[in-house]
Amino acid sequence: MKTPAQGNGDAIRTVDAQHHLHPFTDSGKLNARGARVITRAEGIYLWDSEGQRLMDGMSGLWCVNLGYGRKELIAAATQQMEVLPYYNTFFQTTNAPAARLAQAIADITPGDLNHVFFASSGSEAVDTVIRMVRHYWTLNGQPRRKALIARENAYHGSTVAGASLGGMGPMHRQATPLLPDIHRIPQPYWYGEGRGLSEDEFGLLCAKALEDKILEIGPENVAAFIGEPVQGAGGVIVPPATYWPEVQRICRKYDILLAADEVICGFGRTGSWFGCETFGFQPDIMSMAKGLSSGYLPISAVAVGDRIANALINAGDDFNHGFTYSGHPVAAAVALENIRLLQEERVVDYVANTIAPYFQTRIRERLGHHPLSGHIEGVGLLAGIALVRDRASGTLFDSEIDVGTICRDHCFRNGLVMRACGNRMVFCPPLVITPAEVDEMVEKARECFDLTYDDVRALILDQAQAG
Repeated sequence: MKTPAQGNGDAIRTVDAQHHLHPFTDSGKLNARGARVITRAEGIYLWDSEGQRLMDGMSGLWCVNLGYGRKELIAAATQQMEVLPYYNTFFQTTNAPAARLAQAIADITPGDLNHVFFASSGSEAVDTVIRMVRHYWTLNGQPRRKALIARENAYHGSTVAGASLGGMGPMHRQATPLLPDIHRIPQPYWYGEGRGLSEDEFGLLCAKALEDKILEIGPENVAAFIGEPVQGAGGVIVPPATYWPEVQRICRKYDILLAADEVICGFGRTGSWFGCETFGFQPDIMSMAKGLSSGYLPISAVAVGDRIANALINAGDDFNHGFTYSGHPVAAAVALENIRLLQEERVVDYVANTIAPYFQTRIRERLGHHPLSGHIEGVGLLAGIALVRDRASGTLFDSEIDVGTICRDHCFRNGLVMRACGNRMVFCPPLVITPAEVDEMVEKARECFDLTYDDVRALILDQAQAG
């Protein structure tokens, strides 16, 4: 039975191809094929214009933590729209939702992250971190501290600043010239880059790369190190347990600011309110977005430690940075209600103690021994699976076989949304997923892995015959 919104797919696809430029997309190929038209959603499921039901194993884009159709979030937006749909927070002005949300974020963030700066996206939040840490050192009488250290294969947004800070080559090629004074160190990807060492040894080695880079640049020139607790778009790279505590020790030793990019990990994703708590480190400044409103409205924030905030507050001058929608009252009202629901329904506890252990166990039981599955790593409701050509040796597929895209397309055709990050398949389901839904998701994934395996074996045979 079709919903009222269905049946319009062809018309929407035509208009979309004529006028809509999509993010991170080969527009020519998409227009030739036609975009998938999503018409409605409920819980952890989506429906497209042809009536197909899709299980959303990616929480939209790492963000729909509370699932779709939450009436409380819709009501919060509606009520605030009726009272004050918009006003800016420039010109010595605030609004009640923004002020209360700042307090709510300060209450749940660890340590002394007691002040909050609002923006609309993770990219804007990362831009704010860059501006803020560099300005802090100028106010502190050390204007030479401009250098920022990040990691290879990290994702910190797609603005010029975010792309420059991140470590993804295809983005760098389209963002040139990159911002100056940004340096990168290796990622803590043990399976792909650290075999021959124990995970703990590799974690310490990757942390030492930070110290080596600081000494190379000169501590007096370094403003901050920034990293995602778990690298999300890089393929869900979970660092060894030794990594983050050692990174924090090094930052403290050289008085380098430690910035956590919690855009994906924040608001319960790893089984703690924030990923830094899961991995045992305390940042000086923290960017967040996505799960802040469960994706219902665009909003992001930067939680700022007392050291940085007090410098800004006592500077006696403006911090000349901000956005039209900083502290947008409707987005703030939704985010405030989102936090209330996470607290009232004890969602973070549910992730930590119930559903994440079940999820991590089930994906290993059903996918861990699959001939395509080289290695599974995950924490909370995040998981990344390396797809390999040879399981015994861990040999990856060459570039002529795009195994991730093959698997992703099988998933979509069979009612499951998973993401391909190169040769890694990624799970990031809504935090409210049930054990029965985990079972359904894992079985769908297993079926799609089987179909992918059949396809790549045929491609390998064709390669051998052609050779």
